[in-house]
Amino acid sequence: MPFIELSNVSLRYDNGYLAVEGVNLSIAKGEFVALVGPSGCGKSTLLRVISGLRPPSSGQATVHGQVVRGPIAGIGMAFQNPTLMPWRTILQNILLPLEVSAKHKQQYRQNPKPYIEAARELMASVGLAGFENAHVWELSGGMQQRASLCRALIHQPEILMLDEPFSALDAFTREELWQAMQVLYMNRKPTVILVTHDLREAVYLSDTIYTMSTRPGKIAYARRVEFPRPRALELTYEDGFTHIVKELREQIGGLRTQISGLKGVGA
Repeated sequence: MPFIELSNVSLRYDNGYLAVEGVNLSIAKGEFVALVGPSGCGKSTLLRVISGLRPPSSGQATVHGQVVRGPIAGIGMAFQNPTLMPWRTILQNILLPLEVSAKHKQQYRQNPKPYIEAARELMASVGLAGFENAHVWELSGGMQQRASLCRALIHQPEILMLDEPFSALDAFTREELWQAMQVLYMNRKPTVILVTHDLREAVYLSDTIYTMSTRPGKIAYARRVEFPRPRALELTYEDGFTHIVKELREQIGGLRTQISGLKGVGA
């Protein structure tokens, strides 16, 4: 049984906009999946459906065999902007989910020490050791995003959703964060769904890449990535890696051509 499954999912927003249509998707427990495709094709919409933040108009989403009927527990999220609270230290920001998690908050209040140690270990694993008492404005954008990833994982979620978390960073920082994300994934093994426009990022990080069509979004193409982990950055220059990136780019390029063709017909 798939850990996450979308069965013929469509979602039409209140304004009549049909975001996704007839999406079927199966994700195994512990799998790292990337969603790529043209802008506006419904990638982020699928994250909302899976997390229960937005019910589908038709079809259904299941997690662990249970139909999703509302916001579900056990999810960590990281977005393009880290959204850290400036009045809290970095350690306090990372510990924040434990203060509100139904699963952890009582134990955290009674005995915070093991949770603080776990947060420090997470920070060390992504190169943030020594910054526990720093504030947001003292960290670079890349360091803030590392903290955001730690915050998303501190409550040990079964599912990690990443909505373009590295897109606002420069190329070198982005690659450093890929490596940090790989370490976190290999240590924790959550089920990860990454939305990204960066095809190199998708190939470097994921086990399976799904290309979505133009809106209303559908799954147009699936590509397995078989490179063993850990994956070194040098892999991104090898022929096998660049071949997959080119293959995906051609798929998305074909979808964009379809958009242009349709616009031309309607002009």
